[in-house]
Amino acid sequence: MNKNKILIELDIPLIEKSYDLYIPINKKIGTIKQLLEEALIELTDNAYVIKETTNFYSKETGQIYDVNKSVRETDLKNGSRIILI
Repeated sequence: MNKNKILIELDIPLIEKSYDLYIPINKKIGTIKQLLEEALIELTDNAYVIKETTNFYSKETGQIYDVNKSVRETDLKNGSRIILI
């Protein structure tokens, strides 16, 4: 297991999908969000539309994750469940 990554569950209600992903703990939430949204556009043949208001939320607490913080600076850990809405 790589100590520089954590395994999360990402739910995306807009496309009714859920993914298990490894994300790097040293990257900013905003960078990860941008990369995931670009991948979602390709995976959905442009059905996924990027919006400025989209954020990651904790599935357990509803907390919004700050795009300017690195994953390491948040409470995200292996097994965390987040939602992209």
